[in-house]
Amino acid sequence: MELRRVVVTGLGAITPIGNNLKEYWDSLLNGVSGAAPITRFDASKFKTQFACEVKNYDPNNYFDRKEGRKLDLYAHFALIASDEAIKDSSLDLTKIDLNRAGVIWGSGIGGIETFMEEVSVFAKGDGTPRFSPFFIPKMIVDIASGHISIKFGFRGPNFTTTSACASSTNALIDAFNYIRLGKANVMISGGSEAAIVTGAVGGFNAMHALSTRNEDPSSASRPFDKDRDGFVMGEGGSALIFEELNHALARGAKIYCEVAGGGLSADAFHITQPHAEGDGAYLVMKNALEDAELMPDDIDYVNTHGTSTPLGDIAECKAIIRAFGEHAYKLNIGATKSMTGHLLGGAGAIESVATVLAVKNDMVPPTINHFTDDPEIDNNLNFTFHKSQQRTVRAALCNTFGFGGHNASVIFKKYNG
Repeated sequence: MELRRVVVTGLGAITPIGNNLKEYWDSLLNGVSGAAPITRFDASKFKTQFACEVKNYDPNNYFDRKEGRKLDLYAHFALIASDEAIKDSSLDLTKIDLNRAGVIWGSGIGGIETFMEEVSVFAKGDGTPRFSPFFIPKMIVDIASGHISIKFGFRGPNFTTTSACASSTNALIDAFNYIRLGKANVMISGGSEAAIVTGAVGGFNAMHALSTRNEDPSSASRPFDKDRDGFVMGEGGSALIFEELNHALARGAKIYCEVAGGGLSADAFHITQPHAEGDGAYLVMKNALEDAELMPDDIDYVNTHGTSTPLGDIAECKAIIRAFGEHAYKLNIGATKSMTGHLLGGAGAIESVATVLAVKNDMVPPTINHFTDDPEIDNNLNFTFHKSQQRTVRAALCNTFGFGGHNASVIFKKYNG
């Protein structure tokens, strides 16, 4: 069958470095770090006492007070990002077929703040079960996509993907496939996470996954640096409007770029560690290129998973060289997590928005916080250190890799009619 073409017509973001799309993009280009001491709880006894929180967030600016209390913070972020993306797309919801408009969202953990609050209250009580009637619908990981569909009346495909840090990239690829297979005309897709809570920070600390650079949080996320010591937790959400090309053209939509393809793979190796030679990462990039019917030298920018973990950064760099060959040295390679921190299941969405804007604007955001070259990484690669770089970005690939060995990559390319 002939596959339909899919374009991006709207974007939305609420992030640790900007509470809307413009603020986010401006901060990326200017190399702003979102890391600071944790304010969500008293972290003084934790090994890690900082994170990339959304700044100056007041839910009353977005939600009726009563309604906002029925939502976990991760769902707040999902609805805020989706609302901005719909507005950015200029979709007239009275003039589209809502039966062919859907929502596929990604989140790795969902309502963990709600879960911890409810269980904590019960544990401190006398054993009498006094739980909120909203406990379950606030907590479950799929509820954000449900709320988004209710808000906009989208009655098409609706579900949530969960594959750890690859969750929202999986969501984007699924949304892309539903449209190109003719099952939908419009999809809201993306991801959100709000896991800066005691259980998550403590749990990742126990795994030695988080940076403990408490004396200097703003420089703690150091992808590809010799002295990197783990990732920095982030929170927020981003949404993308995917639309069938002819549907978009018929309404005169603004088009950011075209969705070229997506790849999936599994490391089949270890629950948390990547394969040392990056086998799964290589395979997912290879699969994405094949799906997009592009050659390695068609790609100009790779937004890496780049978490700032000792093993992960090395494996990903090996995989990039293996996947792109000599062209790897002509790429701009970047890690926006150096600024935003790691949004876990929301990472793929926030980083795909950055990748789309790089393609649209021919600007590559920097990788900040590089101080010392790592001898185990090929430093002849262009990691876009320190400052954003202007270059023609014909196509760009965005990587996300999750615990359990889940890998997902998505490719965006310029729309050329």
